Amino acid sequence: MKHYDIVRGPVVTEKTTLQKEVNNQVTLRVDKSANRVEIKAAVEKSFNAKVKQVRTIQVKGKVKQRGKIIGRRKDWKKAIITLMPGQKIDFFEGV
Repeated sequence: MKHYDIVRGPVVTEKTTLQKEVNNQVTLRVDKSANRVEIKAAVEKSFNAKVKQVRTIQVKGKVKQRGKIIGRRKDWKKAIITLMPGQKIDFFEGV
């Protein structure tokens, strides 16, 4: 698996924005089969930033209902990446 297949995209919420500013942490949506070592290598190679710690969470898809039809969103994996002091990743630079 290539490094660009592991990282799917950022998770942008109020909580993740606060984590980025206060704790120097970035939250990413990652491939479900990737482990912490692969995620760390992919982030370091993709964003040229040194990673201190990687924590992963399996997020269960929500059950959604529209009228009588009941569906379910997909399960996905979230990684909270703590960067080394002085390192940063900007997703929306210049927007």
